Amino acid sequence: MKFLRWSVLIVYTLLATLPLLWMAVTSIKGREDTISQHARFIPTADASTDAQRHTFVPTTASFAALAEVHSGARHNFWSYLTNSVVIGALSTVASVLLGTLCAYGFSRFPVPGAKDWLFFVLSTRFMPPLAVVMPVLMMYRQLGLTGTQTGLVLLYTVFNLSLSIWLMKGFIDEIPRAYEEAAQIDGYSRWDAFIKIIVPKARTGMAVTAVFCLISAWNEYGFAMTLNSSGAITVPAYFAGLQGNIDGMPWPQVAAGGLLFVAPIVAFTILVRRHLLRGMTFGTIKQ
Repeated sequence: MKFLRWSVLIVYTLLATLPLLWMAVTSIKGREDTISQHARFIPTADASTDAQRHTFVPTTASFAALAEVHSGARHNFWSYLTNSVVIGALSTVASVLLGTLCAYGFSRFPVPGAKDWLFFVLSTRFMPPLAVVMPVLMMYRQLGLTGTQTGLVLLYTVFNLSLSIWLMKGFIDEIPRAYEEAAQIDGYSRWDAFIKIIVPKARTGMAVTAVFCLISAWNEYGFAMTLNSSGAITVPAYFAGLQGNIDGMPWPQVAAGGLLFVAPIVAFTILVRRHLLRGMTFGTIKQ
């Protein structure tokens, strides 16, 4: 039974990581290997003899080429990765903080029409983001926010806020009110009780919410492409712009950049994995 369990886990892990493994292999190939009509699973030397053609020749030139400015782009990959990091981090922090405050209000105070308001908040998540691209674009042009990091931070915060409120409300509802009441009896104000009692207890939910908000902002393409055609362009929009390269799509560089683009999400998820696993099962067991 143990052998079967490990076999299933290993097979699933290999299937789940296959795209990343393929990107890793592609990133150390030469361009001729990536555009070959026949799949080449390992890098090979570009030579005439069969012995040389099947020689394993990995290269790290694709990673070094990330510092170059390719045709169809104004800056190198690192500039666009910086934009993604700044926009993703700021929008995630703002979404989690605002969502926690709003969720606390809905959870602890008698808000008139609370269920209707919560449904309205959730309904904004049902709307396809691209349905409001044109109104947002016109508004941003009037405000001078097109092509800026501030514009995307505000937009991603607004769209992730509904998810943040609903997730955090579920976590805060599970925290007994008696903790706050005891703190207030001891002389704490409502704000002190929130900061010193609720926030530490809700850190698991905040970590889970942060992961989902960060992934949403990190991978967003439609608004990043429409609102930031020039300026604070993120990595997904940068990769799409490389399709107009006169020398063809630089697949090894795209694969290398893709690995580096995925790395922060993987690292962040690993750092909060304990909170993430606990948050997924939070409230399923009643004591």
